[in-house]
Amino acid sequence: MNVAESPAATNPYDRTFARLCEDGNSYEDAVLRVTEDYLDGKPRLNGKRKITKAERDLAFWLSDVVQSIPAEHWRMATLALALSHYFAQERVANPALLADLSRGASDVICHAVRRSGLVLQQHSPRRTELDLLAATSNEIAELCRVLDIFDLAHRERRSSLEIGKAMLANLSPFELLVYASLYAFEHLVPHRFGVISAQKAEGTPTEQEAWEAINDLLHWKLETVPEAALRLSETEIGASLAEHLSPFLFPSPMGRSPRHDLRSAFEQLLLSQVELNSFISRSADAFSYDDGIRFERRGRQLEIEEADPAARCDWNRDGHKLNRLHGYWFFRGLEEFVALGLADKPMGRPENQEANRLAYIQALRTQLRLMEVYGVDSPVTAESGAKVALFPALLSLELMSAHFQRDFLMAYAGHLADSGHCIAALNRLAMEGLADGLQNRLPLTWSDRETKIANIVGWTVSAEFPQGNPRAAAAILDFWTTDLHAMGKRLRDRTAGLQPEFCERPILKQGQTLIQLPWVVGLQNNSTAAINNLRRLGARRGETGVETRRIEERVGLLFEQRGFRVALNWHPRDEDAMNAGEIDLICARDDIVIVMEVKSTYLRRSQRDAWLHATTTLRKAGQQLRKKVAAVRAALVQPSELGALLGIDAASSEPAIHGLIVDTSIECDHQQFGGYLKVSVEEVLIALRDERHLLRDLPDGLAGDDSGPNTARPAEQASTTSSLYPEGFDAAGFLSVIRRGAVWDDVPD
Repeated sequence: MNVAESPAATNPYDRTFARLCEDGNSYEDAVLRVTEDYLDGKPRLNGKRKITKAERDLAFWLSDVVQSIPAEHWRMATLALALSHYFAQERVANPALLADLSRGASDVICHAVRRSGLVLQQHSPRRTELDLLAATSNEIAELCRVLDIFDLAHRERRSSLEIGKAMLANLSPFELLVYASLYAFEHLVPHRFGVISAQKAEGTPTEQEAWEAINDLLHWKLETVPEAALRLSETEIGASLAEHLSPFLFPSPMGRSPRHDLRSAFEQLLLSQVELNSFISRSADAFSYDDGIRFERRGRQLEIEEADPAARCDWNRDGHKLNRLHGYWFFRGLEEFVALGLADKPMGRPENQEANRLAYIQALRTQLRLMEVYGVDSPVTAESGAKVALFPALLSLELMSAHFQRDFLMAYAGHLADSGHCIAALNRLAMEGLADGLQNRLPLTWSDRETKIANIVGWTVSAEFPQGNPRAAAAILDFWTTDLHAMGKRLRDRTAGLQPEFCERPILKQGQTLIQLPWVVGLQNNSTAAINNLRRLGARRGETGVETRRIEERVGLLFEQRGFRVALNWHPRDEDAMNAGEIDLICARDDIVIVMEVKSTYLRRSQRDAWLHATTTLRKAGQQLRKKVAAVRAALVQPSELGALLGIDAASSEPAIHGLIVDTSIECDHQQFGGYLKVSVEEVLIALRDERHLLRDLPDGLAGDDSGPNTARPAEQASTTSSLYPEGFDAAGFLSVIRRGAVWDDVPD
């Protein structure tokens, strides 16, 4: 549909624009407000009917207000972001707008195309529009040539991947996991445990790259196999092992030959998936979302040049901050472990005590982080609807990890060091398991649900249940379980929603069979798994609203302990509201007022996800905070209930009012949104507790050996033990610490 077909009289954006102008807003402000409505997914309803995104796209891009915007205005951040949405959608075309922009603002088009992700969606009609514009703009013509190179590279990698998939099309999901496990024990486990013979070869994927690729391949397999293949019986397991695993581990001249062809094909397929993923994350997403670099064309090749070293440094430093936070929470867990009087108490059999203590400390670490940063409290709800006690669930996963590390991974690493060959080491590991009461020590394990409950029920022992609680054990299993049959159905039906990664819910259910991968459960970051289980996959749980309130309450309590007066969830009067809505947290001390907008999300990995977070949640937070700061200022210029609550006398002096966006995620740290600084909840927490000395790298011995936890006091390991407030704490000093990022002084760039 073209502009001429637009029903302007009924266009919701034109109506909003007219109303804003009638209310006295300037043309520019009215345009920005209308555009922000579009970006925020408004309007949402037409009467009682929900308006679809496609309908909003159509209405906005064919509105009279959009046609009236001068070309130079599209350089404004809000309009530039909207233009990237134009290139990301396919339904509506506005060639007149693009033609106008191409004559005087072709750089605006090029920037919007980058941000739109069109580089990976070149079948879109928007790509055809660009080709037509190339005749009138050298800059757009060059962009099209760059996109052509990306398109060819993308198609080549997709083609290579599809060829590899065809070679493994007949494998079941379980059989795919067999070959994934053989690969992991050959390449991933030795590298993690520092086996000398396993030096990382050139081109070998990193552990994270391999995990992501295997996860993608599992999703492919779940989506494409017949539904019957997602039901797994003992007979089918036996047949799969007899063909795909036993010939490798237990070769026999009378038995089947090992399927070296399939093992080699799997490795090549994994490398193809890694290559595609790497192309997307390091090239296509970097082209779209990384302002620190630019792609320069040299003939038919693209070369990356650094454009903004500071931007690249910020992204890398956020990753270093996240690593340090893992150390911070470990040390907090260690201190809690000592405070509970558990350091000298026996935990299990003597040979397992150090591993059990470490598991307990790490469960405390994750519980503290979930409670203080994410507002999680016990019980939580599993996807099945079962209520799960939080700490036993966390401890159970840590104990599973300890079991797989000790009895599988470390034992295997020792055998590999002795034999120098992964298959020989796996054979010895399996034979040891058989000799030890017919234990399964294969590269992947499985059991029925009732057996698994019986195996872990001892981890639920309490005063009330001295023999353990089978119902609690079942709920714990549900909490950490991914139902592969249900996931396969969602993938086949193209059901919208997030799909679990196997490190987030690492017990894989096929029919009545529960599968575990020792190389996942034994190596994964269980803190990240728990956070994303609850906050990414479980974002629609009934508890999430209450959890956000708890974040505000617990941060507010820390401010109170530092002498601030605190107002939680304050609602301004109608005449002062300015559409501000509820204000999460207001803290006052020393004639300084801090207004906080609190956001709770999950841990991200990609630049694309970080950019989406910045342009949705954090952008909106900046808009909201602007209104909230204004509402607080209006309430405090005269005697008011809020002033009394905060201990502010309007007659004496006007306090300095500052806004902060406080987010559970580390992405976009110390960036400005709507003129307000965004910081993490954890930075605020550490600054208020004055615990920079705990923000250290994790100690050696947490994984990969049997030395147990390094129990040296964190302050003994820290290089920065001095207080953040050498002259004493006050509100101005706190704000200075936050603005300077002093908490992170020891974190490398």
